[in-house]
Parts: sequence; structure tokens; C-alpha cells
Amino acid sequence: MGNLHKRIAQPKRGAAWQAVARFCFPASAGIAIERTDMDASMINKIQKASAYASEPGRATFSSFSLRFQGNNNVYTIELDDGGWSCTCPGFQRYGICPHIMALESIFKPLLKRKPLPYAPGQNIVSDVKKAKRYTQERDRIQLHSFACSFEGYNKTHFITYADGNWTSTAAFFAQRGVCSHTMALEKILKDWVAPVRVGALP
Repeated sequence: MGNLHKRIAQPKRGAAWQAVARFCFPASAGIAIERTDMDASMINKIQKASAYASEPGRATFSSFSLRFQGNNNVYTIELDDGGWSCTCPGFQRYGICPHIMALESIFKPLLKRKPLPYAPGQNIVSDVKKAKRYTQERDRIQLHSFACSFEGYNKTHFITYADGNWTSTAAFFAQRGVCSHTMALEKILKDWVAPVRVGALP
């Protein structure tokens, strides 16, 4: 009976590991987690993160700062309570630019705000064309920091990221340095953020 139990139980464990591996190690960047940290609670968080990542609208940016490689120069773009800003000449003149227009499209589920209106004198046709191309060339973006809220199944948590350093108000994060919300954001933001690294259990 004991051997039969092992033969029955093992596929379930293997399936769980496969699900974890698919989430942790996608074709692009993934979460770096030591095998020794794969206890039941961590597996549960990873599976929950995978579900969260399929619903990016759960996260809402309150602020962020990034560098954007334009056609002619590199610009700094920020979003905060005061709205958008970009160091490019177009934004300085019109209060809107193709860089921000591209970000409005790329980050649409996470912004929850109306797009900036077109401005008098703006070359709308040219800017729309550039913005569309930029949305397909996402390696132009280098995300340095952000703050956001994340609507979990039980409550809303607050996440920050700054040059590879994560924080979260989730209790699990305080214990393990990672949580389902940070893992979901890593999957949503892909190569724009440094992977969450989780060490072995103490």
C-alpha cells in the first residue's frame, strides 16, 4: 500500500514542480528561486502569482521613472501625482510626445487614467506613427523605479521597486523577501525589472 501511495502521489508532486518551473523559468527572464525554498507555501504563492499575472489590471501605477531611447536621444520620463513629464523637446513644447503616447499603450492596464490630449500644432500623424513603432520596440525602455497598488484576492497591497530592490506590504514578503504580488509584477513587466531572488530557507 505504501508503494502504491508513492506511485499515486508522485505525479501530483511532479505536476506541481512543472507548473512552478514554467512560471519561474520562462523563455525570457524569470524568478531566481533556490530549489530548497520550494516548500508548499512558496509553491502556492508562485501559482497565485501566475494567476495574478494574467490580470495585469490588478496593479495600478501611482508613480514611475524610466529612461526611453528615442530616435535621436535618451529621455527621462516620469509619472507622479502631478502627471506626466518627459525631457524631450516635443513634450516641452506640446505637453505630449510619442514616447508618452507609447507608454500609455504599453502600460494601459496599469495606468487607470485617460490618455493625454493632442495639442494644437502637434504633428499628430507623425507622433502616432512613432508611438506605434515604439510600442513594438520595448527594449527602448529602462524602468528605474515605480510604486503601485496591487489588488490581491484578500486585500490591496503596495509595492515599490527601485533599481532592483523590491518592497511590499504583504506579510509573506516580510518573511521571505518575495510575495505573489512582486512575482506577478515581474512577469508582467518582464525584462524591465530585475528578477526577484529568493534564497534557501533558514
